[in-house]
Amino acid sequence: MSTSATPILSFSSAADRELVASAASGFEGGFEELVRRYQRPISAYVYRMVGDYEAALDLTQEIFIKIYGSLSRYRPEFKFSTWIYKIAHNAAIDHLRRNTGRERSLISGTETDNYDLPIESDSLSPEQQSEREERRVEIETVVRTLPTAYRELVVLRHSQDLTYEEIVEVTGLPLGTVKNRLFRAREMMRQQFLSKGITGI
Repeated sequence: MSTSATPILSFSSAADRELVASAASGFEGGFEELVRRYQRPISAYVYRMVGDYEAALDLTQEIFIKIYGSLSRYRPEFKFSTWIYKIAHNAAIDHLRRNTGRERSLISGTETDNYDLPIESDSLSPEQQSEREERRVEIETVVRTLPTAYRELVVLRHSQDLTYEEIVEVTGLPLGTVKNRLFRAREMMRQQFLSKGITGI
């Protein structure tokens, strides 16, 4: 194991860039902390892209193996989270291209996705909690029906909380295309909500 860098005493409080530098220098704790921080959001993103739980788990493992092998190529002037979402994006797209028959599989997904569009919550009553859960399920159902090109942008923007600029870096799309597709996706969702008689989302 390399000793060319000083170990970080508290990985949990270190910045991503410090963890990358530590992991690249041979300190396993640095990469373990990066996995702890990003495994759940990356696996959720991949699942919403491919629509298959087992495939998403396998892909997530492959993604982190690829990330580990690519640490030396990470450029610290870029945000680490954007960099790994780009790797995850490429892996998910490659998977969809290899499994084109399952392209639309998200439409029939389960309600365990936990698609977390931001909904304000302090201390909710049981009635409010039930209403919030129903709203979440309605959102999930509508998101699953979006074309892949739109669905991914909605997930990146509203579930993963990436900025427009970060989405551009992840997907390689022009900024205007990202904004235009998001606008269309939101309009498609709005129309579906209205057709269901839902106006409070």
